[in-house]
Amino acid sequence: MATFLYRVGRLAFRRRWYVALVWAAVLAAVGLGALKAPGAADEGFSMPGIESQKAFDLMEQRFPGATADGATARVVFIAPGGEKVTAAENKQAIEKAVTGLGDGTQVASAVDPFRAKTISKDGSTAFATVTYKVGADDLTDASRTHLERAIDQARDSGLTVEAGGTALADNAGPGGTAEVIGVAIAAVVLLITFGSLAAAGLPLLTALIGVGVSMATILALSQALGLSTTTGTLAMMLGLAVGIDYALFVVSRYREERAKGRAPQEAAGLAAGTAGSAVVFAGLTVVIALAGLAVVGIPMLTKMGLAAAGAVVVAVLIALTLVPAFLGFWPNAVLTRRARKSGRIEESADTNGGSRWARFVLRRPIPVLLLGVVGLGALAVPAAGLQLGMPGDEAKPVSTTERRAYDALAEGFGPGFNGPLTVVVDGKGTADPKGAAGDIAQEIGATKGVVSVSPARFNDAGDTAVFSVVPSTAPTDEKTKNLVTTIRGERPGIESATGASYEVTGTTAMNIDIAEKVQAALVPYLTVVVGLAIVLLLVVFRSLLVPLKAALGFLLSVLASLGAVVVVFQQGHGAELFGVEQTGPIMSLMPIFLVGIVFGLAMDYEVFLVSRMREAYVHGESPAQAVTSGFRHSARVVVAAALIMIAVFAGFIGESDSMIKMIGFGLASAVLFDAFVVRMAIVPAVLALLGDKAWWLPKWLDRALPRVDVEGEALARRPETEEPAADTAPELEPART
Repeated sequence: MATFLYRVGRLAFRRRWYVALVWAAVLAAVGLGALKAPGAADEGFSMPGIESQKAFDLMEQRFPGATADGATARVVFIAPGGEKVTAAENKQAIEKAVTGLGDGTQVASAVDPFRAKTISKDGSTAFATVTYKVGADDLTDASRTHLERAIDQARDSGLTVEAGGTALADNAGPGGTAEVIGVAIAAVVLLITFGSLAAAGLPLLTALIGVGVSMATILALSQALGLSTTTGTLAMMLGLAVGIDYALFVVSRYREERAKGRAPQEAAGLAAGTAGSAVVFAGLTVVIALAGLAVVGIPMLTKMGLAAAGAVVVAVLIALTLVPAFLGFWPNAVLTRRARKSGRIEESADTNGGSRWARFVLRRPIPVLLLGVVGLGALAVPAAGLQLGMPGDEAKPVSTTERRAYDALAEGFGPGFNGPLTVVVDGKGTADPKGAAGDIAQEIGATKGVVSVSPARFNDAGDTAVFSVVPSTAPTDEKTKNLVTTIRGERPGIESATGASYEVTGTTAMNIDIAEKVQAALVPYLTVVVGLAIVLLLVVFRSLLVPLKAALGFLLSVLASLGAVVVVFQQGHGAELFGVEQTGPIMSLMPIFLVGIVFGLAMDYEVFLVSRMREAYVHGESPAQAVTSGFRHSARVVVAAALIMIAVFAGFIGESDSMIKMIGFGLASAVLFDAFVVRMAIVPAVLALLGDKAWWLPKWLDRALPRVDVEGEALARRPETEEPAADTAPELEPART
């Protein structure tokens, strides 16, 4: 591996124009394909294998066209204090507003609350439902503006008017602000780390090229592979983060080799052969974690994982080829200003902050280990109370009209009105389908916790019915989950009595089913991902204990980050510091996202840091000396890489969307815990206590495992074959001490 990548690095350095032109051609080709490719329609969210999805599929089959995913807006009218919406002036204003709402070119219908009887018992609140012919993603700006103008006109009459629904949803995502903040902080970190504008700019430039190639490819293939606009969100986030990190490690090793007196081309080859090997295996662990998302069984999540894995592969290829090529264009520009001015390169000192920290841990391994484990363990305790769900409008800031509409409906119609259950009755094959549906509705209506049941609506064949059930509790309340379980638990008795079957669906039931399926999939997912990564790390480090220690450290950091998410977003401690206005359940997919992404990144730090220790140990240093050497060469770069990751993820905390905010906070805290507590403290403490045993591997397993030479042992044994090249920059002399 090391020898092959060494040759790749030298070739890319020497043939830099060809490499640069190839990547430019790739970027142009996929960019052109993205511009010409028709946009893929968003297929929506589906979760095969759960009851709510089966019920939804049955509705689509028996009610063709009726369940089309058209956008909706629920406009809520609240009468001034003490008045009723049925008063003459208020009623006239509402009817005028509904007429205006129905005039839009994309509007299918606007239901008058007085005809639909959607008025609260106290008469203070009413709502109108506006249905559109197209989905939320296809709504034009003119339709959204028309909706907002009609609402503003209704407010002018003295009514309080708020609106919610998919028609108002902002599907634009973070909008680039988070990425800009992350890139800006990354630039500062790189500049401080390298002390050179060129060295700081090179990882940023190559990472942006990699993200451009990845995102353009996703757009170009969106129609063929059924990818939606949201598929690339994870790919952009990870592609930017790992792209900077991988280039950072190659450039750092290049500077180190130059400090040893290597000529530029040789230094580029050695950087690709050593740091590049670590990049390959670190990238493989990330790809395994992302591709493993297919285990969960959610098509959208699988596509997101595979798209992000593709972005990581692009980042690895760019680090191995384009980075050495750019070093060939500017071989001395990435060095420090002092080196360029004096013509002499300072060799890395035997003592720096990394080596001093390593010696501190080596002298006190047990206290450091106990402090790290106990600290992360304490943070992980709240994760035991994790409640999964899907935050809706109730989690949005009070400043939004969606949140105010949600609160107004809950106050006027009851907390369960915002999350009704949908029951689908399959009476096919029964003698009296309508009678069976009526009996089922009556039985469910008598269940404790049910406020009301709507009249059943039948399909044209008359063998399938649909009706709504309004719970007495809020959609995210644990009692609502228990109610769904109770209704489903009553099914065998009701079905035997009526001869018809029924299933429960709706947004609330769907969220409950998703949470249960994700929880059930978490252990298999962890088993597959961690198992494959341990095998990969066995090959990399040729050690039995180092991979096990790496996996256990990851579990500790991810549980601690989950605990931190629970403390802030579920329990509300410190929520105001992060702009969280409403606490509630944690997003159902959060644990899977956290495990998948953070595992890959955690193994990045493990490979980069421990591979240098392994390299020193293989070259004859004692276990303690190897730990110190690894930290002396890698600690500063690992810290910089972690800070960049944290900056990229933390930028999303400032977004208004609660789910994006939660993901950003969870990922940033997980990287913080894993990089600075697990990899920088617990790892050296464990290695110090294990000594030579850390690198022990049974002989039979040593013979069975393939040898990939990540530490570059073959490069150290090979004779010098440096060839003078006319296009190489003037060599700088290493400083003599």
